[in-house]
Amino acid sequence: MTFKKALDYFQRIASETSNKSEIKVYQEFIRILTSLEERDLSASEITAIESELNRLDLNSSNTYNKRYFKKALTQFEKYLEDTFSLSTKGYYTRRGIALGMIFGLLFGAVTLSGLEGSMSIALGISFGMLIGLLIGRNLDAKALSSGNTV
Repeated sequence: MTFKKALDYFQRIASETSNKSEIKVYQEFIRILTSLEERDLSASEITAIESELNRLDLNSSNTYNKRYFKKALTQFEKYLEDTFSLSTKGYYTRRGIALGMIFGLLFGAVTLSGLEGSMSIALGISFGMLIGLLIGRNLDAKALSSGNTV
């Protein structure tokens, strides 16, 4: 599937649905494909990306639901990250917040256990999210300045 066919397909199915969460997934695909189309990619890179789009089987005759396209979007983003070192907007911020919550939970439960009730866990998660947010935003800014953001 070429970039143009994929863009047309997602624009068509985005206009056919009224579900906001589905439209967000389709719009994210459209944004990524448009950004890739505007980049100065070599012919072999374009061929590799188009073969990945074919592998995802997006334009099949089956009617897929939002969950299928969300999974396909995640796989496509992972492919771009692994193959071309391209990350999407907010990629590191999302990862930083998630990791911050996990480590903050552990930190709060172990270190701040002297506080009453669930206050230690709440504070740990809050501080972990804040630190993860700051680190993620910093990494997103670096990726944007180096041109590795789609």
